[in-house]
Amino acid sequence: MVLNMLAEATTTEISKQEQPQGFASNIKIAQEGGLIAGDARKAIEHRTGKSVITSKNALDFTTLIDTVIQELDSSDDDSNK
Repeated sequence: MVLNMLAEATTTEISKQEQPQGFASNIKIAQEGGLIAGDARKAIEHRTGKSVITSKNALDFTTLIDTVIQELDSSDDDSNK
């Protein structure tokens, strides 16, 4: 999730600088943002000797999403009273 956020933030900053016109230009900038985040992932894995992406990460993310949804449902119920 953090690497995805890095890719999005990087893409946004590149886009602000380049001010792309058209779909093809935007795709190129999005790919650059993704490559930078991918390079960061590889550097982390090289330094730590461990994979950043694991099945446990996916399970943790699913649990987080479920918790957020439950909290939103609960707050909606409270505001409808």
